[in-house]
Amino acid sequence: MRVIVTRPRREAQDWVQVLRQAGHEALALPLIAIAPAPDAAALQQAWRQLAGYLGLMFVSANAVDGFFMARPPDAPLPAQAWATGPGTVSALLRAGVPIAQITAPPAGAAQFDSEALWQLVAGRIGPGARVLIVRGADAAESSPQGAGRDWFARQVAAAGGAVDFVASYQRQRPLLDATQRQLAQAAAIDGSVWLFSSSEAVLNLQASLPQQDWRAARAVATHARIAQAVRAAGFGVVHESRPALADVRASIESMP
Repeated sequence: MRVIVTRPRREAQDWVQVLRQAGHEALALPLIAIAPAPDAAALQQAWRQLAGYLGLMFVSANAVDGFFMARPPDAPLPAQAWATGPGTVSALLRAGVPIAQITAPPAGAAQFDSEALWQLVAGRIGPGARVLIVRGADAAESSPQGAGRDWFARQVAAAGGAVDFVASYQRQRPLLDATQRQLAQAAAIDGSVWLFSSSEAVLNLQASLPQQDWRAARAVATHARIAQAVRAAGFGVVHESRPALADVRASIESMP
């Protein structure tokens, strides 16, 4: 089965390799481009203020990589690093953060998202607690606080804590070349399965091919909110899956 992997380029290649090993014709079509942080000075300031935070919440592996690329030589590691999923945990471990200082949903969790993480850290948040959310910024946004809905931040604030944000990388819509556009147009009608792990990727696909009819297209989405965006784009068949590879594979292989 042909699978179109829409994750950013580096992550897409990893998934393509694994899916090919499982016998699928997997192809990368990155629909989010990763660029350097829009404000390097803000990253340096975040490192200088590290001791003032109860914990650092990282939204993705890219957030980890961008943040630690800016780490000053003498800076301590975060005392508490919070991650929403295993990919982010792996990035933290590569950056040198000890596993004992990482909190994340277990591998068998029903979902890897902010809601699952909040269940693990909510008891640590109280009045006066400060949390830094390390995330990406959209290229068109002047403030990382505007880069999408942040449910986790609202929970911290409701518990009496304070939230700061820093953008450690920037998300951009890639410009598809002629070959990529042809691939996307063919995959809209030829029975391919699109793999979406971000609502932003869905929006970028729509913006890249605004006239495309997606009613014959099939997709697997790794979260209910992403599946909603895929359905809103007009995809005819949409399956929801946990983001773990085994579950994604099972969902792909269950497609009619």
